[in-house]
Amino acid sequence: MPRASATQHELARVELLAGLPGEILARLARRMEREEVAPGTVLVREGEPDDRFYVLLAGVLAVSQHDLGARSLLRPGDYFGEVAPAMSVPRTATVSAMTPAVVASCDRATFDELVRPLFADDG
Repeated sequence: MPRASATQHELARVELLAGLPGEILARLARRMEREEVAPGTVLVREGEPDDRFYVLLAGVLAVSQHDLGARSLLRPGDYFGEVAPAMSVPRTATVSAMTPAVVASCDRATFDELVRPLFADDG
């Protein structure tokens, strides 16, 4: 079954991505895989190697760390998973679905090409 991609409209609602030029946002949308997840699904697990970058389109996700416990909640428009591909380190937290949720994610190559430059501008 082919994976659905995110839409440009959905990604434009993510603050981090909202300022991207339309053609870049459209290219990113085509390359992001959309996925519906059930409550309790673990999307990323602390300590595991993984380099996908995620945006939350619908639902609520919980972020936790082994040593610190519950850290925060993610809501539509939030993103996660940027640390592992940006710094080439294992996952720094576990993210799991608290409610039915919809996420879109991209691989490391797409992150490096289209998303990483957004973080470079922060410094």
